[in-house]
Amino acid sequence: MDTGQHTKDYWNANLYDNNHSFVSEYGNNMIELLAPKQGEKILDLGCGTGDLAKKLFDVGVNIVGVDNSKNMVTEAMNKYPQINFTVRDATNLGYHAEFDAVFSNATLHWVKQPSQALGSISQSLKPGARFVAEFGGKGNVQTITNEIIRQLKEVGTEYKMEQFPWYYPSVGEYTSLMEEVGFRVIFAQYFDRPTPLNGANGLKNWIEMFAGQMFESIDVDKKDYIITKAENNLQATLWQDGKWIADYKRIRVIGIKE
Repeated sequence: MDTGQHTKDYWNANLYDNNHSFVSEYGNNMIELLAPKQGEKILDLGCGTGDLAKKLFDVGVNIVGVDNSKNMVTEAMNKYPQINFTVRDATNLGYHAEFDAVFSNATLHWVKQPSQALGSISQSLKPGARFVAEFGGKGNVQTITNEIIRQLKEVGTEYKMEQFPWYYPSVGEYTSLMEEVGFRVIFAQYFDRPTPLNGANGLKNWIEMFAGQMFESIDVDKKDYIITKAENNLQATLWQDGKWIADYKRIRVIGIKE
């Protein structure tokens, strides 16, 4: 569910739907937090392959889904042709006071220009409308990413922080940014959410799906070696009761446009 500013589209929509459906499943709780009303016009920011947009459509919402990944949007359009999906960047959505709510699940940690994104979100909302989001917070998947970085360095690869694909803020940092662009923050929560990954290859699939940017300019054999080493070293801490458990930490926020 990417709305960051990559020139390369890293997203494999089929792999996402087949192995990472938990992203949308956890989003069901977010719909309860959104509390959509029939007839509202709502923007699903980072819609991915469209599953949550479809749930909103089914309860009578006038839903628009946007994502920066053409691969994801194409798959969403194929699955749900009755819904309006389009490719847009979170930092430049191009809407003006059109929506009763902006809803975003598992997306904003991909946007490394958070102030620009929040400004664009605010601009998209009607006065008094709401912004409801969940995304990765400070320390999210740090056990996994620290191990990947360690293995990159062990094979003699220069690792630059620009390769880190995500933005994981603290609650204080993010809510301050919300207030700076004119949101009144009425809810903010930070919590651990240990997340099971699907199957014995769950960790490998997660790395392939979400952390590809960390392996830029690395050949396939070296990448496979690094992932295998990371799996072996993480097994003691993240392999529990026959499954991989990723160390997710999440932030949820609700802001009202003033």
